[in-house]
Amino acid sequence: MNCISCSGARSLRLTLAGKRRYAMYLALIAVAACGVETSESADGPVERDYRAHYSVRVEPADSSAEVSLEIRQSGSLLRELRFPALSGALSNFSGDGELMISDGALRWLPPATGGTLRWRVRIAHRRGENTYDAWLGSEWGMFRAEDIIPRARTRSLKGSMSKTTLSFELPAGWSAVTEYPNSGDLISVDRPNRRFDQPAGWIVVGNVGVRRETIAGIRVAVAGPQGQAVRRLDMLALLNWTLPELVDVLRQPLTRLTIVSAGEPMWRGGLSAPASLYIHADRPLISENATSTLLHEVFHTAVSMRAGAGADWIVEGLAEYYSIELLKRSGTISLNRYKTAIAAQADWAGEAETLCGEASTGPTTAFAVTVFHALDAEIRDKTAGAASLDNLLRQVIATPAPIDVAGLAEIAAQLIGEPSDALHIDKLAGCPRIRSDDQSN
Repeated sequence: MNCISCSGARSLRLTLAGKRRYAMYLALIAVAACGVETSESADGPVERDYRAHYSVRVEPADSSAEVSLEIRQSGSLLRELRFPALSGALSNFSGDGELMISDGALRWLPPATGGTLRWRVRIAHRRGENTYDAWLGSEWGMFRAEDIIPRARTRSLKGSMSKTTLSFELPAGWSAVTEYPNSGDLISVDRPNRRFDQPAGWIVVGNVGVRRETIAGIRVAVAGPQGQAVRRLDMLALLNWTLPELVDVLRQPLTRLTIVSAGEPMWRGGLSAPASLYIHADRPLISENATSTLLHEVFHTAVSMRAGAGADWIVEGLAEYYSIELLKRSGTISLNRYKTAIAAQADWAGEAETLCGEASTGPTTAFAVTVFHALDAEIRDKTAGAASLDNLLRQVIATPAPIDVAGLAEIAAQLIGEPSDALHIDKLAGCPRIRSDDQSN
């Protein structure tokens, strides 16, 4: 018997209103009898949260980790999980339910009540000949969550969200520091505006030393392996001077900032990630040219900004410009030192052949700093001090699309009431012409 027939059929003589009521009655009976699943857009008291727990067992002997993702749910809330781009460091996938791997992508259909997906990952990753941007050795490890947990896309019941946790299985005497708060061994992962929360950001494991402080409302942690000459208190001191100035600029500060640091064999630079960053232990907090790798990466961490094609100089230039600017505003360097720093950037910019390119080099970023310094002066002058580059930055951040030269010029023109002279295409070597009516002659 089909679903509708289970309601029974009778010949009745009804009024129009009665027929409508009877039709509704038949539909309700049919749904109840057939056990129809709640639709993805249904309202009502339906459980819409499911549990997602990541477990990471690090294995220093071969610089690898065993990772598992356990889903606990009711009513098939999470229908499908996909890893669209698997790196060569990932292997040995297995899982409950249906698991399909082809063309460098993985598709997992977990059972209705949940299940577990497992994989293995090789952690150590070279950046350069003898340095690494991800490392796991016999005494400590430092890597990003994205290095061990590939980014996923999901299909789930409308309105459902994950409640995600993370835990580590570590050698005796080891601990882990991430960007997230933890309660005992369980780390709560919450990424606002995402329905499926995945761990992100920098992680350090081993015999870890950590110093914590709240600065300008931001909970800051500076962590690194013991014996690695990590200047935890020096970093906190610099941030005590400069973070309040960054908060004043952005008006939307971070709530947490985790800094991880180590020496050899890590790459000798700085790298940002969501709410966290890495900096090599040997990097000066303030360089001789009065720039700061630490503040440059803090800016990237605090500012959500994507560069359009050929516009990497905008993102990198703003980060470098504000690394100098924050030192000046906080009184960490004098006004004379600030002027010397800008002049040094102008000298270095002379080595840049082009501004718009795929990736911003050192000379290109210096060139960008000179552009933003001139743009700040122009905005202040043409608005009689009512606006500055800070206002432009806030508008750039609020723009959902990737920023490019045209978008930057448009925002600047809106601020000052006319096309910007500092952003005239003739002053932006190698950048594509915007439109003839957007530029002054």
